[in-house]
Amino acid sequence: MMCGRLGGDSTSRLPKAPVKKRILILTVHHGASHERVAKALRRALLDADPDLTVRARAKYVRHAPRKARLVIDHIRGKDVDQARAILMHTPRAASRDVLKLLDSAIANAENNHDLVADDLKIGRAYVDEGPTLKRYRPRALGRATRIRKRTSHMTIELVSKE
Repeated sequence: MMCGRLGGDSTSRLPKAPVKKRILILTVHHGASHERVAKALRRALLDADPDLTVRARAKYVRHAPRKARLVIDHIRGKDVDQARAILMHTPRAASRDVLKLLDSAIANAENNHDLVADDLKIGRAYVDEGPTLKRYRPRALGRATRIRKRTSHMTIELVSKE
């Protein structure tokens, strides 16, 4: 084994990661419509991939990230039904937007991936800082102070309960 720096590009000498291959066998009945076949194929692929995550994002939401994180922290890791109940009864303004985002993630899972909402829980939920709108407020003696209207980028990722 040699130590030190190798000449040229040493990344090409690294071993490649093994590629996972799956074989999927799907039996189709005679006379089945294309939609039913596509739906069965999607469902079979989802059963083969338990690590599927469904994501919904809300960008440029007019809530401060610090305040939105307080709401998001309540629902992280909870079941979807439990998270909806928590958000319905949270007395913060950001909870309405987080609830809309959660409903959007559930709709994405049901319509795009043929998943059932009862089998989902919140995997990752986080709030990033968006651009800040700068406004000015007149003050005494001809001065002005800056008002920072902060925005947020909220993300919720749903995973299966298993």
